[in-house]
Amino acid sequence: MDNKEKIIKATITLIEEKGEQINSITVRDICKKANVGLGLVNYYFENKEKLVAYCVERIINGIVEKFAVIREQIKGFTPFEKLDHLGNMTFDFLFDHYAVSKISILTDMQTPKENDNTHKTYSAFLPLVSACRLDWSEDKVKRMTHCLINSMQQAFLRNEIILLTQCVDLRNKAERKQYYRQMLQDILGIEK
Repeated sequence: MDNKEKIIKATITLIEEKGEQINSITVRDICKKANVGLGLVNYYFENKEKLVAYCVERIINGIVEKFAVIREQIKGFTPFEKLDHLGNMTFDFLFDHYAVSKISILTDMQTPKENDNTHKTYSAFLPLVSACRLDWSEDKVKRMTHCLINSMQQAFLRNEIILLTQCVDLRNKAERKQYYRQMLQDILGIEK
């Protein structure tokens, strides 16, 4: 394994170990775990923040790639049930990996890229939104899928405000599931 990959693997391990204390990770910690010299982080990634963002993207990519497997497991579900299931899994991941998810979302917002994690999530949800609303034009399906993904991201990032203003605790799985279902129904214009 080359030094760059050692740095990436060490950083991912530290991110997973530290959880919400991700900001406490130092370049020294990374280099010690990777068994490489201090200057290599800057050489390969310019700074710790870019390295962490890269590693977070890699972690999230692994999860997004699992969406295809998940779709196979829920083959017998209706399109709405699939979208409900996928959304709940996404929300669960966001809250179970709070620090990583926050970095990923904020990085995508600050420096959007064509194939970033937000776009990959959008791409996973798009066919399901389309299947739920066959009466919508392709453009409307795309807009409403963006609305759904953006609403989920904002609910995640602003979960404390939602608790204060709507009395919904999104850190509670049952309340989060109910909130997501209502959000999904509102965006799709479907009553269940």
